[in-house]
Amino acid sequence: MAHTSKVKTGFAAAVADIPDGSTIGFSGFAMPGTPFNLIRALLEQGAKRLTLVANTTGGSQQPRMPDIGMLVENGQVAKVICAFTAATRPTDVLPFSQYYESGRVDAELVPQGTLAERLRAAGAGIPAFYTPTAVGTELAEGRETRIVNGREYLLEYALKLDYAFIRARTADTAGNLRFHRSQRNFGPVMATAAGVTIAEIDDPILPVGGIDPDDVHTAGIYVHRLVQVPPEPDGIWPAKRQGRQP
Repeated sequence: MAHTSKVKTGFAAAVADIPDGSTIGFSGFAMPGTPFNLIRALLEQGAKRLTLVANTTGGSQQPRMPDIGMLVENGQVAKVICAFTAATRPTDVLPFSQYYESGRVDAELVPQGTLAERLRAAGAGIPAFYTPTAVGTELAEGRETRIVNGREYLLEYALKLDYAFIRARTADTAGNLRFHRSQRNFGPVMATAAGVTIAEIDDPILPVGGIDPDDVHTAGIYVHRLVQVPPEPDGIWPAKRQGRQP
């Protein structure tokens, strides 16, 4: 069997085959770990009726970077599943809000820890689990609960992804990844939950063995495509603008 390289020549090639109707996870807490270049490539690729899974819909950063809110504005999204469907401060208004409030896009609000656990469960082959989070709130209305040891728990289902878009500091050609500090966030659990994981990489991609096994955060078996982020202006490299430290 011929070996197929995981390293792609560019972001357009990495997302070219993503079909309409896909469920895609996007790592990131604001800047750290957000796959800005893959988002931009998906905007240009144009897949429709997407379900997007992320911490937030984006849109509060200025100057604005590519975010999933732009995919919504571009008419590519049917539903968003995230921990923050609205701004965390009442003085901020996210671009996504008008699309949801007018019924043009559906949204599912999931507590942040529950979102991470639903993704982790999908990667671990666990179909569902019970959690005390959201019991007694609007999020639990009409849903199954169970009393365990005198406490009420809400049933949540694993959240499997067709694709995961993530960003890491370092990779080798086998797809082993090392994240930089808070860049890790949702990346590892999304990689295990996805059928296809696509990672954009800050530093030059290393040969196999270039990362000490003790330093691997996500194993290459979970990573299917790698793209090297080129320097600006061709690549979006926010860490450089922040004066990133080694």
